Parts: sequence; C-alpha cells; structure tokens
Amino acid sequence: MRTSIFTALCAMAALLPLPAMAAESIETRLQILEQELNRQSTTIQEQRKLIEELKQKVTEEPKDQSQKVEEIPSAVASASKLSGLFGGSLMSNPYISVILDAKGYVSNLKNNQLAVRGVPGFTTESGVLRNNFNVDAAELLIFAPVDPYFNLYVNVPITSDSGANLEEAYVVTTDLPAGLQVKGGRFKSNASRLNAQHPHAWDFAELPLAYRSFLGPEALGGENGVQLTWMPSLPVYTLLGFEALQGNNPLLFGNDDNWNAHAFTSFARVSFDTTDDSSLYLSPWVMFGSTRTNQVLPPDPITGSFFDLNGNSTLYGMEAVWKWRSGHQKLSLQGEYLYLDQRGDLSAIDGLGTTVNIQPLKRHQDGAYLQAIYHFDRIGVGARYDRMEIFADTFERSGIQQSFGSKPWRVSAMLEYNFTEFSRVRAQFNHDLSNPGGPVNNEGILQFTFAIGAHGAHPF
Repeated sequence: MRTSIFTALCAMAALLPLPAMAAESIETRLQILEQELNRQSTTIQEQRKLIEELKQKVTEEPKDQSQKVEEIPSAVASASKLSGLFGGSLMSNPYISVILDAKGYVSNLKNNQLAVRGVPGFTTESGVLRNNFNVDAAELLIFAPVDPYFNLYVNVPITSDSGANLEEAYVVTTDLPAGLQVKGGRFKSNASRLNAQHPHAWDFAELPLAYRSFLGPEALGGENGVQLTWMPSLPVYTLLGFEALQGNNPLLFGNDDNWNAHAFTSFARVSFDTTDDSSLYLSPWVMFGSTRTNQVLPPDPITGSFFDLNGNSTLYGMEAVWKWRSGHQKLSLQGEYLYLDQRGDLSAIDGLGTTVNIQPLKRHQDGAYLQAIYHFDRIGVGARYDRMEIFADTFERSGIQQSFGSKPWRVSAMLEYNFTEFSRVRAQFNHDLSNPGGPVNNEGILQFTFAIGAHGAHPF
C-alpha cells in the first residue's frame, strides 16, 4: 500500500506545472519517507517476534525442578537491576526512608510534675512527653540485600536531645534450609509483636501501661544480640524463636554495658483465618535474665538513700490480635496479658555509695490492656483500657507486703486521619490514673507522622 501511495504522489507531481528543482525535491522527500517507514516496519516486526518469544518462555514449564531453581537467581538479579530507589541495581542502591514523628502535648499537670511521675511499685521512670511541642525522632531507615545470603537493616533515630542514635543495625539470613533464619547485630526484640514495632507503627501515641511499667516507655529495644527463628511446614502459619541479648534495658535487666549477654527471650506465633475476611494471631512469649537496676523504687525521702536491685526477672506475655476487613472497612481487636516474677536483693545505698541495708525483694505483678480500632476508608477511631494488678500484686520487702495505693489504670481514646500511607494526623485523649498517690493526669496528644522514601509494609 505504501508503494501505491508513492506511485500516485509521483504521478500527481509529474502533472503539476512545477519547476524541475521543486519536482526533484518532492521526489527526494518521498523517498526518505519511504525508507523511514520500511525501517519502522522492520523494528515492529522484530519487537513482535521478541514478545512472542518472551510469552513462550513465561508459559513454558521447566523440564525439571533443578532447572527451575537455577533460573530463580538470574530472575532475581534481573529484577534487582530495575528496583533500586533511584534506578540501577538494588545491591548498590539501597531503599532509604525518613519518618518524622512529632507531637503536640497538653496536660493539666505541669512539666515538673510530669518529670517525676512514675508508676509506684513498678517504675520510677516518667513518660517522655512534656507540655508544648515534642519531636520524638526523625527515623532514618536503610535496607538492602548484601548478597544472595544476607539482608542488611539500619535504623537511626535522630533527636534534638541526643542526636543520632543507632537503634538497629542487623543482618538477616535469607538462604538457610528448613525454615530457619538467623538475625544478628543490634535490634528491637521480636519477643512480642508490639515490642518489635517502631513508635510510628503503634496504634496509639504511646505504649500500653503494662509495657511502660515492666519495660519502660520504649520497651525492649536497641539490644545487641542474636536471634534464631524456625518456621515449620504446618497447615497454619507458625513461627518459633529464641533470642540471646545484651540486656540493656534500664528497668527489667539494667543497663550495665560491662555485663555479658544476660537476657533471653523465647516466643511462638500462630496465625490462621477465622473467616474469609478475618484472621486471628496468637503469641505466647517470655523474657528472662539477670537484673541490676535502681529504678524500681524512688530514693528514701528521709535518708536520701537509693535502692539498687540485684536479682533475676522473668516476664511472661500472651498476645492476641483479631483483624477483619471488608471493602473500605476494617476492624482490629487486640489484647495482651503480662506477668512479672522478680526476685533479688534490694540494697539501700547512701549518698557516699555505702550499702547500709540489704533486704530480700519478691515481686509477682501483672497487667493487661484491651483495645479496639475501627477504620472506614481514611478515618480511624479507637479506644484502649489499661490495668495493672489484675490477679497479682505482690511486692514484698523482707516478707512484708508494701502498699502503693489503688491499682494503676488508664483509659484512652483516639481519632486519626490518614491522608495517604505516607502521612497521618492523630488526636488522642488519656485519663491517666497510673500514679495512685498523685493527681489524675488528663492529657491531650496531637500526633503528626510523615514518611518519605521506600518503606516496606508492617507485618500483620
């Protein structure tokens, strides 16, 4: 058809009373156009042939499993060349993201009252928020495969108070057999699902009261150690894990860097579908090890002596999460029970560093929380109830039970709006009676979370 068009155009040009040079110019241009059309036609034919070959390779099954296994690394290598954050190979161009977590805070208590507000009989540590604006951290997250056998993760929170802090830097194996995986370096303990989460992934602006009372406001995070997990081949998702850690938690294990690894965790996780639209997650876990801490009791108001505990601690937990989702709606119900068994010697030490008294200490204490969160499209609303000393409230010094007033508890409500998966605004109100001997803390929190860069989805 292109030839016939060319012939017709030439015939028309011959009939027109044009100068010889004009007719020659038109004929030359038509020849150039014809050559370009032929070249494009050849390119299209070659591309169609390539597409057909690729389709045949995709649909063609390998003759044996060994052939399929050999093809996987090359496919991964090809994909990694296109999956870098700025183009190029992911091996040399890691995923990088920054997450900003900022809060506005207001309370009926003054900042000097908040600074000394612990949970009597549990911890002398106060909360981390103060009246006014609070920037918890800008978290720098980095991830990349090291090679076909290891992945590397780094998390560096940057705060105005302490600057850059290496919270996590660890490698994870990717090629061990039989469902085994090893993690090593510095990481947040995976003993519980909630403990492993970073603050920006929490459902509320702060951890439940039981976590704060037994582990502190940041839980068991930034631990040097090693983790071994095993995922057996079972009909439902099952994961078993064990960790050996440095034990650098000021409340449960102490923070003496001269100690060898003296904290350990063990956990099991099971998840299965309850309906086509819902699933249930269950996880028993335990943390145990040696303890050296001075944050269980405040200094004696009369003598000024502070108390140093040297003993052993075991913290048991049972976590359950049920999630339902249908269209633009989703609902999650979550609860967890924690039980502490702690024994040791409580030493009273005066201002000169002299031990003036040693008493045996025994603690059997517990706590729990229940929460419900409902989302419709971008809007979320939730409520949480925290309670300590539900079934166990033993705090004995030399066999004598100590009294710290009524049982600590707190109730929270929150409303959030997710503009996208990268930005969120959350308003929260707490009615806090965690310090029975002090005034009620009615506090309001306005939280802003923003993320840039490549950041993977959070598990379950």
